[in-house]
Amino acid sequence: MALLSIATSIATLILKFGAYFLTDSVSLLSDALEALVNLAAGLVALTALTIAEQPADDRHTYGHNKAEYFSIGVEGALILFAAVSIIYAGWSRFMHPVLPDNLAWGISVGLLAAAMNFATARLMLKVAAEHDSATIEADAKHLLTDVWTSAGVLGGLLIIVFMPAWKILDPLLAIAVGLHIVVTGVDLVRRSIDGLMDTALSPLEIGKTEELIRAGLPPGASFHALRTRKAGAARFIDFHLLLPGDISVRESHALCDRLEHSIASHLARVSVTIHVEPHEAHEPPARSP
Repeated sequence: MALLSIATSIATLILKFGAYFLTDSVSLLSDALEALVNLAAGLVALTALTIAEQPADDRHTYGHNKAEYFSIGVEGALILFAAVSIIYAGWSRFMHPVLPDNLAWGISVGLLAAAMNFATARLMLKVAAEHDSATIEADAKHLLTDVWTSAGVLGGLLIIVFMPAWKILDPLLAIAVGLHIVVTGVDLVRRSIDGLMDTALSPLEIGKTEELIRAGLPPGASFHALRTRKAGAARFIDFHLLLPGDISVRESHALCDRLEHSIASHLARVSVTIHVEPHEAHEPPARSP
């Protein structure tokens, strides 16, 4: 998928810069700069996915899944850099408006690039859902953002075709594109930070985990201190299992195996750690008569 994103980004980059050189439209330049960021983000995503797929080793005993969050953070930073560049270019043209040339050709080329991005993004979102990949999802959403901003830019340029006096729309659209992708960049950076800070699983997944644990507990057993975190597509769950003190090690081990299997059958790529404790250790001391 990362290779597909890179190939699409190269093709749309050529098309969009071609449209800009044909028209000298600063809004099309903003669209081309975003395509350049897409290409850089695709290369970063490919590197991150390659690292994330490596098995655990002596230095990284929990695997390399968090490499995906570095990718998301870099992509967010690139988007913010592109946004500042776009806003600067748009403001410069706003101060000195110029009517773009060859708009019909520029719009046609832009439409072709947007259609390519849309088809690629839809396919990537499907694959991201199947493999629970934060990197592929982020890259796909970035491409979709590019599609909607391209649609806005091309719509504005179409207005200029029929009403040339509205040439001020060109820099205004560029500035709007820049402000819009700032939101995307900030969101990606936030997601990167959340992942690197070991954010818990979603409330839905936590609720399902608690439900599965309760369903698998025998009479007289309970649990507490449930903790969860997610690293890329990998999930980690640990909790304390309180059992009667007279239960055997064999029985405790068998119960833990059943609980781990139950959770793993409902949550993908999950690692479960269970700490067994005697129930009596948590009972309040008896009051003196």
